[in-house]
Amino acid sequence: MTFVPATDGPPRFAYGIGRRVGPAVARNRVRRRLRAAARQLAESPPGLAPGAYLVTVSPQIVGATYDELRRGLGEACAAATAAAPPAAPARPAPGGPS
Repeated sequence: MTFVPATDGPPRFAYGIGRRVGPAVARNRVRRRLRAAARQLAESPPGLAPGAYLVTVSPQIVGATYDELRRGLGEACAAATAAAPPAAPARPAPGGPS
């Protein structure tokens, strides 16, 4: 899991699911389950920190139950946010007012 913090906005997710995970049907199923788990984690207290999350998976995820997948995703998000540096304030656009 890779995390890039942001100062505001909802958490955004991207999924890296390689061909080693299985055929397209299996990869798409894993992606749908991860999306549902991420949505559930973001909506339940305390929620997820704002920023961009890149979730990469191994082939063993195909056999995981939804509860195992959600728990693992939550633990990975917590570890990634704890290890990330604080979000930098937004910089003004070049050529903007000074």
